[in-house]
Amino acid sequence: MGRPVTGAIQDGVTRPMTAVKAAGFTRAALRGSAFEPLSQARGPVPPLEARNEDSPEEKIRQLEKKVSELVEESCVANSCGDLKLSLEKAKDAGRKERMLVRQREQVTTAENINLDLTYTVLFNLASQYSANEMYAEALNTYQVIVKNKMFISAGRLKVNMGNIYLKQGNYSKAIKFYRMALDQIPRIYKEIRMKIMQNIGVTFIKTGQYSDAINSFEHIMSLAPNLEAGYNLILCYFAIGDRDKMKKAFQKLIAVPPKINEDDKYISPSDDPHTNLVIEAIKNDQLSQMECERKAVAEKYIMTAAKLIAPVIETSFAVGYDWCVEDVKASQYVELANDLEINKAVTYLRQKDLNQAVETLKMFEKKDSRVKSAAATNLSFLYYLENEYAQASNYADLAVNADRYNPSALTNKGNTVFAEGDYEKATEFYKEALRNDSSCTEALYNIGFTYKKLSRLDEALDCFLKLHAILRNSAQVLYQIASIYELMEDPNQAIEWLMQLISVVPTDSRALSKLGKLYDGEGDKSQAFQYYYESYRYFPSNIEVIEWLGTYYIETQFCEKAIQYFERAVLIQPTQVKWQLMLANCFRRSGNYQKALDTYKDTHRKFPENVECLCFLVRLCTDIGLKEVQEYATKLKRLEKMREMKEQRIKSGRDGSGGSRGKREGSAGGDSGQNCSASSKGERLSDKLRVLPGMNKPYESSSRKEIDASYADPLGPQVERPKTSAKKRIEEEDFGDEDLRDDLLPE
Repeated sequence: MGRPVTGAIQDGVTRPMTAVKAAGFTRAALRGSAFEPLSQARGPVPPLEARNEDSPEEKIRQLEKKVSELVEESCVANSCGDLKLSLEKAKDAGRKERMLVRQREQVTTAENINLDLTYTVLFNLASQYSANEMYAEALNTYQVIVKNKMFISAGRLKVNMGNIYLKQGNYSKAIKFYRMALDQIPRIYKEIRMKIMQNIGVTFIKTGQYSDAINSFEHIMSLAPNLEAGYNLILCYFAIGDRDKMKKAFQKLIAVPPKINEDDKYISPSDDPHTNLVIEAIKNDQLSQMECERKAVAEKYIMTAAKLIAPVIETSFAVGYDWCVEDVKASQYVELANDLEINKAVTYLRQKDLNQAVETLKMFEKKDSRVKSAAATNLSFLYYLENEYAQASNYADLAVNADRYNPSALTNKGNTVFAEGDYEKATEFYKEALRNDSSCTEALYNIGFTYKKLSRLDEALDCFLKLHAILRNSAQVLYQIASIYELMEDPNQAIEWLMQLISVVPTDSRALSKLGKLYDGEGDKSQAFQYYYESYRYFPSNIEVIEWLGTYYIETQFCEKAIQYFERAVLIQPTQVKWQLMLANCFRRSGNYQKALDTYKDTHRKFPENVECLCFLVRLCTDIGLKEVQEYATKLKRLEKMREMKEQRIKSGRDGSGGSRGKREGSAGGDSGQNCSASSKGERLSDKLRVLPGMNKPYESSSRKEIDASYADPLGPQVERPKTSAKKRIEEEDFGDEDLRDDLLPE
């Protein structure tokens, strides 16, 4: 037939001239009809066919959608930290997926099963098992995936299995699975292979096989060097003590590029406001934050490696630091050289070589402002700890002048001003430090402490509450809040915050004793005893706690239990006669008179001029009927005479100073002198009665029956009693617990 001629009519349609024909245009379609590009004349579109929801295909489709949603919900729950919920969702997805497979096998052939969905469900379930530390179930699920030949590239999941064995401490199996995964990953995936080799090296380190670990890390550093592998390589050489290899590994570490862009991109090339706005916006975006994190990690690896090898690569750590500094200066991390120098000074401090530390830091006085400020800040801190506040203030000024926006320098300057007593000015420096860095918790704490010193309790409380929102478990902050509430006379709030404090530091004896004191003030003796006793358990040398516990047992008529506390008080303060008298009193109250007598005698030997001890000795010897009573009575009389003579000398000295004035006043002055003498005698007598109530005359060295053995309990208030015989007075003596309590408790 041949090719039809262009423009020829065949079957009623003209052959188009393709060079001039528009898309979808035919001359035959226009013959006898109007031009309607929207085809409105054809009428409405026929309705869509109704979906049959009961069909097997539709049920399978809906079930697939539900499984995908469950997997997604499981992943979201895991990312939010709800591991239990994520595991439940993963299990539910696994059950529905198995149901889906059975339904699909009934409707279609096995070839139409959605393998990708099955792989996703199983992999997510294994991951959630591992996250919930259900390692056996996770390994079984991974085995199901790995053994299924229909899953492409499932062999790389053996890395996850190796990770689980590593967590379990089964290092040999971990290495085995890492190597199996490495064999199944093609060489084109270079990055994944290097990560698996790094896992193998870390596992070798855990097993102590440093030579095998070195081979792995050396291979990584030769093909794809990175900071983690370089740092681990240094650790391995450090473990085997190879100095030369440590130096070479450190050089390889600092040769790794930082993989971050320079900060020049954040500098505006022009004064265009739109460009400046964009630059300000990207300065703190997520990409910028990621770069900062990478830079911080790189600096951490290099600084830690330098601090590790510097003391061992040379004869002294100073020479080792100098070698590290020189190498770092020649690398891309030149800004870390100054930080290494400062670390060198810190190392001197740890070795308690303060002079060398100061000399090292003083070398930075001529460096750039940032390093100078950091060194001066450290020097200010050192001098402040040495209580050399003038030098601390000078270096704090130097640090502030070098970098006005250094919060640590401003805080140190505030500390030096605080030490001088200028609290208002110190507050200004702390506030400026907070304006420069709102996360400077030291400045915020110091502001609150300064307000507390100034008795501005509301402002101090506000500062510490803000700090508590930042540092939730800071024991110092909790204690300060409780202390402020106590000063504000709100014991309930103080108790509540102290309870939070002991939940953070349950063995803090000071906080426990403070709780006991507050409960005692509220009248709750049982709670007070509980916390005082806990405080004594953790720190049995707090004399106030010992005193309170001993008093509590005497009040509750358990003098035998109080003995152990006063015995400890005697050990802690052997020069205080009070505790020995209390101990003897406990023996006496518990009925052990012989032990009490021995204790009083021992106390008298140590403190021969103590009147109270002699009074008790006279009383006990009289009660028991010992011959030493006359000896102690004579000593007591001698002490009384010595006291009386001393008072007379003091009084005569006062009268002598006013004698000339008395002569000028004539006879009236003489009468006054007599009155003064009588007054003096009365004062001496009243003083004598305060010491020995019921004594109307001094002791006589006569028969034992006539001895006046009345005395005052030195632990209670003094009251005057009538003169009676010794035995009767022993029977009538009332050793009240309230008297003991009033004397023991501090005001």
